[in-house]
Amino acid sequence: MMSDPMDVVIGAEESAPGDPQAAAQRLDAAKKAQNEGDRAGAIAELRRAVSADPSNQEALFQLAFALDLVGEEDEALALYERCAKSPSAPINALINLAVLYEDRGEYVQAEKCLRQVLDTNPNHPRALLFMKDVVASKDMYFDEEQDRDLAKRNALLDTPVTDFELTVRARNCLKKMNIRTLGDLLRISEAELLAYKNFGETSLTEIKQMLAAKNLRLGQRADEQQRHIQREIFDRARASGREGYLNKSVAELNLSVRARKALQMLNIRTISELCARTEAELMGVKNFGQTSLVEIKERLSDLGLSLREVD
Repeated sequence: MMSDPMDVVIGAEESAPGDPQAAAQRLDAAKKAQNEGDRAGAIAELRRAVSADPSNQEALFQLAFALDLVGEEDEALALYERCAKSPSAPINALINLAVLYEDRGEYVQAEKCLRQVLDTNPNHPRALLFMKDVVASKDMYFDEEQDRDLAKRNALLDTPVTDFELTVRARNCLKKMNIRTLGDLLRISEAELLAYKNFGETSLTEIKQMLAAKNLRLGQRADEQQRHIQREIFDRARASGREGYLNKSVAELNLSVRARKALQMLNIRTISELCARTEAELMGVKNFGQTSLVEIKERLSDLGLSLREVD
C-alpha cells in the first residue's frame, strides 16, 4: 500500500513545510517495519514522519490508514480530515473518510467527501459505488405507511411465477432453473437466462414484458447485492494494498476474445466487478468454458486477487 501512487483531487489550504527529508526517512523506516510484520513499529515511525513534516500527505494518509486498520477510528478520522483540507488531498483518503462518516451515520459529510472525488474524477468506480449507498442511507426512513408498502412489495416478490401468464416453454425453463418466485426472477440477468439450454429470445422478451408491466426488470435485486459485495471486496483489498487494481478496466487483463465477450455479456467493466463474480456465474455464460475460466483466474492471481467464493 505504501508504494502505491496516490491520485489527488482539488483541495483547500496549503500548510507550511516541515522537514521533508526527515519525513521521507521515517516513511522508509515505516515501510521496512511494515514489511517485517511490525505494525506497531510502522505506526510509531509514521507518527514521527508526521511530526517531522505535518504537511506530508503520504505520511498523514499512511498513518490514518494504519490506525484505521487497527481500530483507532477516531484518530484515523482526524488524520483523514487533515488530508482532505490539503490542496493535494489523496482520493483514497477522501473515500476512506467517507466510509468512516457513513459508519457513524454522518451521511451529509460522507456525501461531501465523495462529491469532492467525483468533481475531479466523475467516473471513479469506488466513489460512484459508495455514493449510491450513502444517498440511499441518507434518504432511508420508515413510517407506518412505508411499512405497509414494504409488506406489499415483499408479498409481490413471493408470488410464484406460475401465477403469471407465460408460455409453457418459458415456465418449464424457469422451473428447471429453480426460479420459483418473482423475487427469484429479479435476481437473474438476461445473459444467465439466455445461457440456459432451450431458452431463447422469444421467452426472454415475454418475461421482460411481463416484468415491465409491473415496473420491474431482470437483475434488479442482483444490482444492490453486487454493490454490497463490491464494497466488501474493496474493504478487504485495502488491508492488502490491492485496492488500486480494482478500479482498473478488465481490458488491462489482456484476456482472449472469448473471455472478453463473456464479460461483456455480464456487463463487467472493471476488475472489482469481475472479483464480485463467482466461477459458477462465469461458467453460466454461453460459450464460456474452462479454458477462459482458468485464464481469468490466472490474470487475477497475478494481481493478488481472485473471484468471489460462495460461503
